Amino acid sequence: MADRTHYVCQSCGYEALKWMGRCPSCGQWNTLQEEVIEKKAPERVKKSIKEPQLIGVVGKAKEGERFSTGFGELDRVTGGGIVQGSLILIGGDPGIGKSTLMLQVCKNISGDKKVLYISGEESVQQVRMRGERLGISDEKIYLAAETDIYAILEIVKALRPDVLIIDSIQTVYDPDLSSSPGSVSQVRQITSHLMRLAKGMNVTTIIVGHVTKDGSIAGPRVLEHMVDTVLYFEGENRLMYRMIRAVKNRFGSTNEVGIFEMTGSGIVEVKNPSEMLLRGRPLGVSGSCITCSVEGTRPILAELQALVAQTTFGIPRRMCTGIDFNRMLMIIAVLEKRFGMMLGNQDIYFNVAGGIKLTEPACDLAVALAIASGYRDVCLSEGLVAVGEIGLAGEIRPVTQPAKRVIEASRMGFDAVIMPHENLRGLEQPEGIKIYPVKDLQQALSIAIRSM
Repeated sequence: MADRTHYVCQSCGYEALKWMGRCPSCGQWNTLQEEVIEKKAPERVKKSIKEPQLIGVVGKAKEGERFSTGFGELDRVTGGGIVQGSLILIGGDPGIGKSTLMLQVCKNISGDKKVLYISGEESVQQVRMRGERLGISDEKIYLAAETDIYAILEIVKALRPDVLIIDSIQTVYDPDLSSSPGSVSQVRQITSHLMRLAKGMNVTTIIVGHVTKDGSIAGPRVLEHMVDTVLYFEGENRLMYRMIRAVKNRFGSTNEVGIFEMTGSGIVEVKNPSEMLLRGRPLGVSGSCITCSVEGTRPILAELQALVAQTTFGIPRRMCTGIDFNRMLMIIAVLEKRFGMMLGNQDIYFNVAGGIKLTEPACDLAVALAIASGYRDVCLSEGLVAVGEIGLAGEIRPVTQPAKRVIEASRMGFDAVIMPHENLRGLEQPEGIKIYPVKDLQQALSIAIRSM
């Protein structure tokens, strides 16, 4: 009797009885692959049933069961350190520096913790060579090159480490499954084994997974509901800066962000990102505006640049890096409709200097001012910072944590802040900086560009 098969989407994990060109769940094309349905049924072991308890009777969890990674930026993102016995997923583009970061974390914690580093992509000799480049030689880090999940489990049970790192999840396989390593079925099964291991033996487990920018590679996207914490390592391979974000965290906030710098001797944390992002800022150039974005509890100053030029084609070109493309198009439409700027025949290229991504709408006002400055070819004041959300009527809406933004601007030497009028209530103004409250975009434009 032939084995029964089904088709599994390698992007989202959707299962179908027959092949389809397009996945009904995620809409991706040619992602359904045939996999054999295992006929062997696992033997069920009778377990003792635990009686339910009232929530007021359940004992409190122990506080302070966290340990530092040695990187203040990574501790910030994880909520103050890694919780012992948690299951963490670190995803990112291939070659972004995930393995380097994990090896440096092993170095930092190996003095107090027993660390086991499982490499499925490199031999132990290759890992040692990479460790020597990072200054890791005599640390008590146990290495193993293994891809069979049952062999990994036996190694862990024999060594009983405090921290287990799997690099990467796409290379580990379960021999009981017929699908190839890296498929949705394999990755889900491997993570299930590791989850039981982490919770049963109280072993902190960190999984490394490769993901493209759209999340099309099977793996981390289908594991987010299984793990405790999901971290994404972002950045461009050609740029030196990296950013790590938490998109899920059962033990802390998901709004924090950590910034690192990739150097020849490894990854170094950036403790003052505002200074780093403003380094090399051009002066006396149109199309440049400074904004202050709050990532979690940290205010970050960033330079927004807009290049506006006459188009030579029938349809103007729009390109942006670092902000949402549709958000930029909305701001351009507001400038055209409400303020009469003829941008329909202008190419607009927008960039956030430093290669970081800004997601909060408080950057809208700076985006509009940078585009208006580039269109009018008028330079903004060098000491100006702009924050505020723009509505479709051209109004400036309030932003969160205005005091932190003003203090950060003053600390970095700026002398003026344009911000929503509603945020002025109860705001203490630091010495040496002037605040310009505005209600609509027209007021902001008249203040920022004096010639308009």
